Amino acid sequence: MPSTSRRTFLRKAALAASAPAIRAGWAQRSPNDTINVAVVGFHGRGKDHYRAFAKMPNVRVAALCDADERLFPAAVAEVEKIAGYRPTTEFDIRRLLERKDIDAVSIATPDYWHALMTIWACQAGTDVYVEKPVSFTIVEGRRMVEAARKYKRIVQAGLDLRSESQARAAMRVLREGKLGEVYRGKVIITKPRASIGRMREASIPEGVHWDLFLGPTRYLPYTPNRLHYGWHFFWETSTTDVGNTGVHHLDVARWGMSKNVHPVKVHCTGGYYVWDSEQDTPNFQVASFEYADRSIIDLELSNLYAPPSPVFNLFYTSQGYMSCGQEWKTFKGVFEPRGPESSPTEHATVAGAPRATYLPGPSIDAASEKPTSHFENFISCVRSRRVEDLYCDILEGHMSTTLGHLANISYRTGRKLTFDPDKEQFVADQEANRYLTREYRKPYILPDKV
Repeated sequence: MPSTSRRTFLRKAALAASAPAIRAGWAQRSPNDTINVAVVGFHGRGKDHYRAFAKMPNVRVAALCDADERLFPAAVAEVEKIAGYRPTTEFDIRRLLERKDIDAVSIATPDYWHALMTIWACQAGTDVYVEKPVSFTIVEGRRMVEAARKYKRIVQAGLDLRSESQARAAMRVLREGKLGEVYRGKVIITKPRASIGRMREASIPEGVHWDLFLGPTRYLPYTPNRLHYGWHFFWETSTTDVGNTGVHHLDVARWGMSKNVHPVKVHCTGGYYVWDSEQDTPNFQVASFEYADRSIIDLELSNLYAPPSPVFNLFYTSQGYMSCGQEWKTFKGVFEPRGPESSPTEHATVAGAPRATYLPGPSIDAASEKPTSHFENFISCVRSRRVEDLYCDILEGHMSTTLGHLANISYRTGRKLTFDPDKEQFVADQEANRYLTREYRKPYILPDKV
């Protein structure tokens, strides 16, 4: 065999040998089968993950994984208190995925870890629940979708407003056209956050695997501001609060407007105001997304002092509007003239100064939606293998998370951008396209092909 052919053969053989084996017998799982779940990352949101799974029948929190081993004792004790057993612990997900008894991983790590962990899990034949935002870049999101499809995995995005019964009923009203055509969705978020101040480099605490915590990001000296939750406030590790909080309501906006494509234009402005700290991400952003059909989603997000917003999501329609504050409500509008038309010349004045009256719109029947949590829906689909039954499949998560990425890229470039929805690239804009991916630190590299 020629040396070139032999090298090609050996390379292909090595790749085949390293490819994960898809588990047999997963066509359908019985409701009585125990699903073993490993929760990865549980300083904050991950606690909700293991608490939810620990309470489910025939679901076992088999393992807890975090780069900070100081968190293990309290979490293990809490699972034991809820479920009566003690999960094992691991600080490196790669070791966890070598185990044959783990059926699913539930990821609540920092955002910049989501894609790698999801892809690795899919390649290992493991199903995934991954928190929002699902990715750190647009390219990552697409690779996650590709991995889920290639390895036939159940991958639920943690955009859990899709599990709320009233939200599901409200979206049905919009999608069925009961309030007319939706031409605009608006997101308003006021979430004050204090200054993070400034902290000096410090010794890495015992039990914290700092290199592993940073993962694919550039290696940086340890400071408390960059560990738990503080990573949200630095571009190196953050998707800003648009990606952190805003993505929930951007997802609802896209859901209600039936937007299964990306927008074609985006413009985002804002800045960092009030505080003097080492935070380098904005604490105020305003963004607008325009679709090919000229419909609009716009967002206003503030982490500063502001009056509490009475609503989070608004939909403007040809017949009225729908809003969500504490609950979803619909309103139908009627225009009435302000006075009688005494002559044809007064018509323009009357039309230019109408009086709008709003009446209750179509009812929102939340009782028609079966109460099922996002975690319960995930486990149900792990058993059934029906991707179509997921409340928020990874593709939906990618589409909504991309809105946050688009806003941040427009903000960072300082201008309105044109986006090609099919290619998932900016049109004739090399600077903007550089933000579609990131530089990865070895060995935490995003694969070109999954």
